[in-house]
Amino acid sequence: MQHVIGTGGEPAIAVSGGVDSMTLAVAAGRHHPDVTMFHAVSPAVPDEATTRVQHYAEREGWRLEILNAGEFSDPAYRANPVNRCYYCKTNLYGAMAAHTPRTLWSGTNTDDLGDYRPGLQAAEEHRVRHPYVEAGIDKSGVRTIARYLQLHDLAELPAAPCLSSRIETGIAIDARDLNAVNAVESAIRDTLAPRTVRCRVRAQAVVIELDQATFSTIDPKTREQLATETRAQFAVHRPNVPVRFEPYAMGSAFVHISMPTKGAP
Repeated sequence: MQHVIGTGGEPAIAVSGGVDSMTLAVAAGRHHPDVTMFHAVSPAVPDEATTRVQHYAEREGWRLEILNAGEFSDPAYRANPVNRCYYCKTNLYGAMAAHTPRTLWSGTNTDDLGDYRPGLQAAEEHRVRHPYVEAGIDKSGVRTIARYLQLHDLAELPAAPCLSSRIETGIAIDARDLNAVNAVESAIRDTLAPRTVRCRVRAQAVVIELDQATFSTIDPKTREQLATETRAQFAVHRPNVPVRFEPYAMGSAFVHISMPTKGAP
């Protein structure tokens, strides 16, 4: 990994706030004093991710540029097709390239290559480098690197795909839905402290998915209270929407379409 980071000059790194890109940014920033980090903000990015990036930028002395990649101005993105991530990453990498001539880096790891990741096509089109892939490092390896660098808070971060991944394919991306999703998930984390929580917007209902351990122990009173609070978050634009609780299932926002291969946020 050190060899990969040491080649290719001073990069520009897309930093989402998750363990992959954050660990890469710290490692590269300590090796390349002049590296630039780019963090895109939009309704699809949870506030805590931006706060985490800003905290590390101050602590590590990064040159950080926060930008609006403009995906919400892209009708193809807002239409939420199965390859929505392609349009998201196209806008992101295009915005980064408009700000810097440097080679762009991403936090993609080898585990991502086995999933359906249309964003990788956008990366290829923008000649983005994936240092973890070049070094043969998977998700577990990323967490090991984070621990080696004493980034224990990052090493234990659960996977956190963008909020748009909670919207069922074919339902238009709407900032009001994303704000409600973020509020619901934050409230449930504060109330139940689950390992995993996803608030999914589907055609007929809002579905709260919880890891199996939490799902199995939630009592009826708490469930009804959370359902009431969830309906309140969606009340203006989805009045009286049904709320269901289900065990967490990766990629369940894509359940009504035929996926080209396994995996989804």
